[in-house]
Amino acid sequence: MFLSRICTYLAKPIASSPQQGPSIALSILCTIFNTLAPNDSSRYHVFLAIVAVIRQSGSSYAFEAFKPQLTAQLPGWIAAWELDEEDAQKVHLAVADAATAAGDNELAYTHLVQALQTIPANEASSKESRDLAIRALTAAFSNPAIFDFTPLSASDAVQALRASDTSLFELLEIFAADTLDAYEDFVASTPLSSISGGVLADAGETLQNKMRLLTLASLAASTPSRSLPYSTIASSLRVPAEDVEKWVIDTIRAGLVEGRLSQLRSEFLVHRATYRVFGEKQWAEVQGRLMVWRRSLESVLGVIRSERERFVREGMQAAAEEAKSNEKGGRTIERRRNQQQQQQPREVEVAGGAE
Repeated sequence: MFLSRICTYLAKPIASSPQQGPSIALSILCTIFNTLAPNDSSRYHVFLAIVAVIRQSGSSYAFEAFKPQLTAQLPGWIAAWELDEEDAQKVHLAVADAATAAGDNELAYTHLVQALQTIPANEASSKESRDLAIRALTAAFSNPAIFDFTPLSASDAVQALRASDTSLFELLEIFAADTLDAYEDFVASTPLSSISGGVLADAGETLQNKMRLLTLASLAASTPSRSLPYSTIASSLRVPAEDVEKWVIDTIRAGLVEGRLSQLRSEFLVHRATYRVFGEKQWAEVQGRLMVWRRSLESVLGVIRSERERFVREGMQAAAEEAKSNEKGGRTIERRRNQQQQQQPREVEVAGGAE
């Protein structure tokens, strides 16, 4: 009954031992955590205390040592503790704070998205939900490695920003499905410093660079010929022609496209491209490609079928000719045998004369 209070005390900095205090607190808390049964809900309080100590210590080493358990076992722990939505959200926010303090922005963003998923639909418009949605969007926009905005668009709390933070939600729609042209038009009419209290005021360069990569991905996905001239890329990305290869390589490194640069023909040959959104238009394109593939397979099957019929037909003809040849040869042998028999000398019986 006193475990929650003990964890709260241990999670606070130990003033009498500022150097060794975090290590002592972590040692005690980890011992308590491992002593409790895996499905004991008291582990929830101990876990929050452990994460709080790691965050306050600012030790990246301690966080990296704890990180494998976060990625491998935390989902199972949350399920075993049977936490409600509010407590599950506290867990994800605590991990996100610790990851941010340790400089692991990708893990922090992952848990921010998972925290968003715990918000009930009837609380999506609350102040706490709005603050969390803005924080998650800011993390996604500012992180150069995040290009998939689908989990954010699926959140009720983020959808509620359509009414409370119109500009920020409009920016999300541009990054989710639009191109650099739409982004530049948006920035020209709505400065980043005026969006939701200026949360993106210092992210202009990052946003523009990310938008260029996303635009190139859209170009690659929508090109029927799978060949993008350098001139088209330079025009769409607003970059000099000599910088086209650099941006293509950056887009490949981001995992948005796969292909090969042809300097001789000044074009990018697309092997694979990531769809940023997948709706009716994309389904229609997939259907078209499947039909082309089907016609190609039918053509191949037609060639195989005709070759097989020709092979069978030629085999039957060869067998018939061989049988005919064998029959003819048999008659010839029989005729020669008869002739030989006719040519053999016959014994003639001569009647004897009178004695």
